[in-house]
Amino acid sequence: MKGARLIVLIGVVAVTFLAGVLGASFFSRTASGQGAASPYAGSEACFQCHPDQYNAWKVSGHPYMLIPAERAKNMPLPLPAGYSWEDISYVVGGYKWKARYLDRKGFIITTAAGRPGKNQYNLMTGAWADYEAGKVKKYDCGRCHTTGYSPEGSQGGLPGIVGTWAYPGVGCESCHGPGQAHVAAGGDKKLITTDRSSGLCGNCHIRGRATTIPAKDGFIQHHEQYNEHVASPHRKLACVDCHDPHKKAEFSIRTTCASCHSAAQAAFAGSTMQRVGVTCVDCHMPMATKSAVSLGPYKGDVKTHLFLIKTDPEAKMFTADGAFAKYYVTLDFACLQCHQDKTVKWAAQYAKGVHSLGKRKK
Repeated sequence: MKGARLIVLIGVVAVTFLAGVLGASFFSRTASGQGAASPYAGSEACFQCHPDQYNAWKVSGHPYMLIPAERAKNMPLPLPAGYSWEDISYVVGGYKWKARYLDRKGFIITTAAGRPGKNQYNLMTGAWADYEAGKVKKYDCGRCHTTGYSPEGSQGGLPGIVGTWAYPGVGCESCHGPGQAHVAAGGDKKLITTDRSSGLCGNCHIRGRATTIPAKDGFIQHHEQYNEHVASPHRKLACVDCHDPHKKAEFSIRTTCASCHSAAQAAFAGSTMQRVGVTCVDCHMPMATKSAVSLGPYKGDVKTHLFLIKTDPEAKMFTADGAFAKYYVTLDFACLQCHQDKTVKWAAQYAKGVHSLGKRKK
């Protein structure tokens, strides 16, 4: 009996020790991302005090900017032809628009079944597209796709990855700054960033210089909301005046157009366009931007933030070389996304009075 009790005691001690080691290891990886000395606490630590914001963020697009393969394989995502999940280290995206894949060395996969291309999966259409087909492409997007990014080194020692990070994906600390000290101090607000400026969003929602709006193939290029914002009539507003940044875009609106544009809203109420279900953003924020695919000649897959509509039928939305968009939306994008059998000259007849068009007189 003594021998049996001794064996049980040894077993308990061993299990306790192992649990402690594993628990410490898990906490080190989960709480700090880069070990106990990291200044980053991880988004899960924010949940303890900010559950509503955390839950909204969790189902937004930000966590999907970069997904480890062990998590991505449980998502309804296909793989490029000829690959298994054992060949993948990370998935870039996988939310709403498109997914790209990194191989086990961290390089972006640019071939499928031994042939160049068919390496980007477009979620909106369920089709494969070519992205940098056949090229040797390093992953250098970590500055905006990860949390706690440093341009030095290679994450996990993978030669195809430029830089390291505390966590993959855009977490709470991407915008609020390292939170370990904030958590350790019981939530001291002085130890966390509370920047509400549009410039904070513009760190990533930008392409090129903020004073230009790069375009390609007849559409504004993606992640340029800040460029558009700077050129728009709303430039003096902050992004967070209209959006809750924790939520996915389509559910993030905290201020409606009518809050500021009451006269236009009053004119619009009861009009033909209002009665058939057209809203402000259908015309003033058309899908003039393309991330993955175009859904028509004047319809991309991302809404623009330019707002201002130029009603001159001769106006051109892009520069002569097509490399840049101007500061306004033209009638082809504002009107012909729906009125596909019409022309801009037809649209111009109604555009200036469209808010009250067909309004029934009392």
